[in-house]
Amino acid sequence: MTGQLDRPASGYRDRNSTADRALEVLQLFSDDRLVWSGSEIAAHFGVARSTGYRYLKGLVSSGFIEECDGGFRLGPRVFELARLARKGLGLSEIARPVMRELADDVGETVLLTRLSGTAVVCLELEESTHHIRLSYERGHVMPVNAGAAAEVLLAWTPAADVDEILAAAPLKRFTRHTITSPTALHTRLAQIRRQGFALSSGELDPDVLGVAAPIWSADDKVEAAISIAALATRVPESRTTKVTKAVRNAAERITTRLQHIDE
Repeated sequence: MTGQLDRPASGYRDRNSTADRALEVLQLFSDDRLVWSGSEIAAHFGVARSTGYRYLKGLVSSGFIEECDGGFRLGPRVFELARLARKGLGLSEIARPVMRELADDVGETVLLTRLSGTAVVCLELEESTHHIRLSYERGHVMPVNAGAAAEVLLAWTPAADVDEILAAAPLKRFTRHTITSPTALHTRLAQIRRQGFALSSGELDPDVLGVAAPIWSADDKVEAAISIAALATRVPESRTTKVTKAVRNAAERITTRLQHIDE
């Protein structure tokens, strides 16, 4: 008690204590208890009913809770903050859990890539237990004309924009399978649009097979691509269909979550 008497009065401390209690009130609401009465809240905190209602009055005036039949429930301000919190989630935060599940499911390395100017950027990479040496890793810039991920990103880019990207610099050859002809690349992109995914083999790294699918934003634009990179010997033709389905499902899951945050 002596320590309390010696401590100078602090308006900040009082306000902070009130804010802490307000947060505790908000945390009472759950799936099991959507509505609380004023007397129940006062009893829960062991305070007088008038004190409990004082907490509630401040939350009601700020829109965090609202009165309803039987007591109080969460108000519109909470839902607005939840919407803003969802919008604050970045693509990487949304995609990483799905990427990890995909890597565990198919046992291959998973990449998240995005088109940036005339190049493709590897945003995230989840390695599997079957580690392989790749020409790219998290943060690396990748070419636009080699690999399933790059081709998926270009496939739904407007043709005029693709022409500008391809004209910005000569298309570099990395292996004998790399596409260096703009005409041939346009043909390949049209095929990818028809089938909804890209499948490549040895275009950027010899003996590495890639499967990629597009991730769509709420305004119907390809936001990014999710792909797997594996040694071709580990993904024979008999396994390609299963891996492709897993990649496309992962892309759909990320798309759904990404679009949901913009609602």
